[in-house]
Amino acid sequence: MKQIALDIGLATGPTLASFFAGPNEAALRHLELWVGDKSSSLTRSPVPIYLWGSEGSGKTHLLKAVQTALGEQGASVGWLDASVLEPPEFDERWSAVLMDEVHLYTAVQQHAAFNWFVNAQTQQIGVLGAGVLPPADLKLRDDLRTRLGWGHIFQLHVLSEPERRAVLRQAADARGVFLGDEVMDYMLTRFSRDLGSLMELLDLIDGYALQTKRGITIPLIKSMMENS
Repeated sequence: MKQIALDIGLATGPTLASFFAGPNEAALRHLELWVGDKSSSLTRSPVPIYLWGSEGSGKTHLLKAVQTALGEQGASVGWLDASVLEPPEFDERWSAVLMDEVHLYTAVQQHAAFNWFVNAQTQQIGVLGAGVLPPADLKLRDDLRTRLGWGHIFQLHVLSEPERRAVLRQAADARGVFLGDEVMDYMLTRFSRDLGSLMELLDLIDGYALQTKRGITIPLIKSMMENS
C-alpha cells in the first residue's frame, strides 16, 4: 500500500522534549547537555557532533530541536541542508553551525560547509552535523569528511513498530483520546512511519476531532485529509 507523505502545515516544530529517544537515549542526553541554557553558552563544547542513521531515525528532528532551543536562548546559528543551494558566508555572530543531509551536499555546499567548519573551530563554537552514513562512508571531499568524523559520533536507530505504537498510544492517552487498533493500523500504513511525522499527524487528528466534535476514526482522518 502506497504511503502518503505528511506535508500539511503544523502549529509547532520539533523540540528535544518531544523527541522519543528509545534506543537513541545517549544522543538525546548528549545534545541536552550540549545545548544547556543561556548561562552555559560560553562553556558549550566546541567538539563537533555527528548523527547518522537511516531516514526516519530522527536526525532532522534533533537538529531542528537544537536550532529551536538555541534560538530560545537568543542565539543565532548557521543552518545548511541540501535545499540551501547558495549557502551564505560564515557569520561570526553564530553560536553554532548545524549541517543536515550532508550526504547530499553538492560541491558548492561542501565548499561552504568546510569553510563554516574551519571558522567554527577558529571561533571555538560547536558544529552539529547529520547524514545517513557514518563519516568514513560519506562521498564528500576528504577535508570535510575527516572533520565530521573526529568528534562525538552517534548512530540513530529507527524505532520498531511496537515502540511507535506504544508512543502513539501514550501520547493519545495523555490527550484523553482513544486510538483504536484499526485507526493505529491506518496511521502506520498510509502515512510516513517516522515517529515525528506520526506525532504531528496525531496532533492534527486530535485538533480536527475537537473542531468537528467527532471521535477519532478512519472516516474522520479521511475527511481531514480531504479538507486540508
